[in-house]
Amino acid sequence: MITINPYLSFKGTCEEAFNFYRSVFGGEFQFIARYKDLSPTERQNFASVSDEKIMHVSLPIDGETILMGCDSSEEDGLVNMDNSNISLSLNTDSKPEADRLFNGLSTGGKIRTRMNETF
Repeated sequence: MITINPYLSFKGTCEEAFNFYRSVFGGEFQFIARYKDLSPTERQNFASVSDEKIMHVSLPIDGETILMGCDSSEEDGLVNMDNSNISLSLNTDSKPEADRLFNGLSTGGKIRTRMNETF
């Protein structure tokens, strides 16, 4: 099964926004981590983001949809905040299916983040 989940990027207001979303949708955060939680080696990749800002948060909306987000900045190369602050996270049951979708969707596009395994 393929699931597609929205991923929102903020300029420092992710925690406030997700507390609001949690008040509307209910539930609890499935995962929340701050930049200070990264290892020193990983942290070097995000020099301009405050340690207290959100590196990743996920809020289950229902059995299939998870709203995810982070604080990011253009200086870190994470997102062009002037044009878009929404991306999509695709999850599949297998790596071959993920490879097929990634290769198909990236044809003719600009890849910001290569596909890889995450937390």
